[in-house]
Amino acid sequence: MTSGRHFLQIPGPTNVPERVLRAMDRPVPDHRGPEMPSLVAEIRAGLRGIFKSEQAEPVIFPGSGTGAWEASLVNTLSPGERVLTFQNGHFARLYAEAARQLGMKVDEVKLRWGDAVTQEDVEGNLMPEHRAVLIVHNETSTGVTTDVGAVRRGIDRSGHDPLLLVDVVSSLGSIDFRMDEWRVDVALTGTQKGLMLPPGGAILCVGPRALAAAETSRTPRYFYDWRPVIRDMQQGFFPYTPATLLLFGLREALRMLFEEGLEQVLARHSRLAQGTREAVRAWRLSLLASDVARASNSLTAVVVDEVDSGTVVKVAAERLNLALGVGLGQLRGHVFRIGHLGSLNELEVLATLAGTELALLYSGQRIELGVGVAAAQRFFAGVTADLQRPSARESVASREGVG
Repeated sequence: MTSGRHFLQIPGPTNVPERVLRAMDRPVPDHRGPEMPSLVAEIRAGLRGIFKSEQAEPVIFPGSGTGAWEASLVNTLSPGERVLTFQNGHFARLYAEAARQLGMKVDEVKLRWGDAVTQEDVEGNLMPEHRAVLIVHNETSTGVTTDVGAVRRGIDRSGHDPLLLVDVVSSLGSIDFRMDEWRVDVALTGTQKGLMLPPGGAILCVGPRALAAAETSRTPRYFYDWRPVIRDMQQGFFPYTPATLLLFGLREALRMLFEEGLEQVLARHSRLAQGTREAVRAWRLSLLASDVARASNSLTAVVVDEVDSGTVVKVAAERLNLALGVGLGQLRGHVFRIGHLGSLNELEVLATLAGTELALLYSGQRIELGVGVAAAQRFFAGVTADLQRPSARESVASREGVG
């Protein structure tokens, strides 16, 4: 289907706002020219605000979240050092695998895919020899958010003091994250999700303990050595050729987030997520998240019981020009994902839910058309399901006298 608008409703990359596109639509600048210092200074300040850190150093590499994983590991850890990870989804598993491939010894606690990491999980598994704890804040494969504050409490109660490295790829700018308050040592993300940019940038925020760890890490590194990047970014430049047009887009995206107000941005994401979850309940389908209190505000992972979830995604793309997220890893065929993060409003979510209902029906899932959309509408409008429709006589609008 090629007519009409394409609905990109995967959990990232997300839709890029017109303002951001226009900011990037410019001649390629001299990356060592006079306009760079003010651009980089504004980006550094904006990133500190989004990460909620007054002291951490922002770092930008060309790349993706995967590159940010590697940067977080090679700068803070040495081969043979032990790290504690929790496999509660596809990306938590891959972050652990990155550490393993780089020579670290990984103690991987396997959880149900759909569970969050708890304070008790951390307390019960953390040992003195663990140099770092790796956490995925929002597991994009399962639609589950881990309470990083609870992870910090678990670390503190254990009496040990490892580094805390947190993947915020699908949570930054859409789910509350507090780097300083939760004493996170490294937080990492990509440009293509809550920051509303095209893919291509790996972003980290590095705290004082991680900066110190980089001075003693014995892991070989060159491109992902963040020390020269931090040094040059403090002066408004980079030690490599940066993705300059992406930087102009990043500045504009940060401006948009602060204009709306970060707390308002988070509240909007919470509202859109709750409306989506109301639709899933009305469809009589299940969330993968075992605890709705930990269900993600940036995406919803839906379990289907009568059809292959890959068929739903394929049908949505081919018949409706709607992109939904496939099930990843062991969830393939069982789960599809609805992204509701970034530049998005209630009407766009309602249109996505209407398309998802059709895709489910076309795929063979038993579903009553309209029930999910109506449930989300009622939630957004703040009305209850038993609200009675006024009769024609009671209706405010009347045909009498018209025409």
